[in-house]
Amino acid sequence: MAMRELRYFGDPVLKSVCDPVTTFDSKIEALVKDLLDSVQPDGRAGLAAPQIGVGLRVFSYDVGKQTGYVINPEIVHLSDETHEIGEGCLSVPELWFPTVRAKHAVVRGVDLRNEPIEVEGVDVMAQCLQHETDHLDGMLYLDRLTAERKKQALREARGKDWFWNR
Repeated sequence: MAMRELRYFGDPVLKSVCDPVTTFDSKIEALVKDLLDSVQPDGRAGLAAPQIGVGLRVFSYDVGKQTGYVINPEIVHLSDETHEIGEGCLSVPELWFPTVRAKHAVVRGVDLRNEPIEVEGVDVMAQCLQHETDHLDGMLYLDRLTAERKKQALREARGKDWFWNR
């Protein structure tokens, strides 16, 4: 099992838009394996490549009985129905804030053979798909908070040992 070291809020890789995967080789296979291994510990629902320092459009997920990965994901559907759901992030540990997310989401991408795949989910799975795709677009869930909650989150983050001050 290859557990990769996490990157934390303040690391520029987390705010960078990821490049699409164009070469499907052993390096991408190794990245997917590392993402799948690294999402397995309890309390983890998803992990995007930039969270382990890789600027490619790949994420893994482990929600309920659904475990997998998507390469080059794009959100193709978000329900009009939204809800406010508690959200946290491995790259912003110890902080949880209510975040508005669509209740249903559909992501399309490809697998390791560059074959089309589609993943959909409701509630927590929908939240995971949105959250991880956001990472690939250089967004953190903090960017989706109300102004007041974001201010509080940033204040709390600055006081944490993991915060990467630059």
